[in-house]
Amino acid sequence: MNLLLLSNSSSDAGYLVHALSDIRELTAALPQGAPAVFVPYAGVTRDWDDYTALVASALAGTGLDIQGLHRAEDPVAALESAAVIIVGGGNTFNLLGQLRRQGLLEVIVRCVRQGAAYLGWSAGSNLTCPSICTTNDMPITDPQGFDALGLLSFQINPHYTNAHPPGHRGETRAQRLAEFCALNPRMPVLGLPEGSGLRIRGGDISLIGPHDAPLFLGKEEPRTFRPGPVEITA
Repeated sequence: MNLLLLSNSSSDAGYLVHALSDIRELTAALPQGAPAVFVPYAGVTRDWDDYTALVASALAGTGLDIQGLHRAEDPVAALESAAVIIVGGGNTFNLLGQLRRQGLLEVIVRCVRQGAAYLGWSAGSNLTCPSICTTNDMPITDPQGFDALGLLSFQINPHYTNAHPPGHRGETRAQRLAEFCALNPRMPVLGLPEGSGLRIRGGDISLIGPHDAPLFLGKEEPRTFRPGPVEITA
């Protein structure tokens, strides 16, 4: 598999700017004008045409020919012909529900396993996990099940931070993930801080970006990974 999974899309540098070098590396072997499909379904308050235009503009320098999946007359054929499948962030529940209702989850899995590159951020990264149970989003819609693509054997928590503002009485992110781990003690969860991501080439996984990332598993103390190759097993 050939995957680039980012924690976030926006930064002080601009939309996807912080990840452009990694995106270019992901697509380096593709010819100019290679077909790419953008999945905008995580957008809820963002118009899907506008979302697609934003991503196409941000990635114009890659030479990809980016089309929105929502505009495809035949979504299955569009995915099957894509050299790159791009899945944006937003609400993970809406993203999963839209794809499930259209019968496209299995199509994406098949295409990626057969060689299509996959670029995702936030909800798009969550989608590659066994389930979306470690997303940060509100369940604003029923996706008819939490099972996701299962391209990874572990969970991701994008936008990871354990910040706890003074006076805030709610749980920290680490406490929320500990709840998940208590009920799913054999499923690892990797927290991806802003500016971080995972680069997956076949069976090799690397943590990219400037930050360390915590790995939560059962009742164990979180293990910290530094940027570089990582091995994540239960």
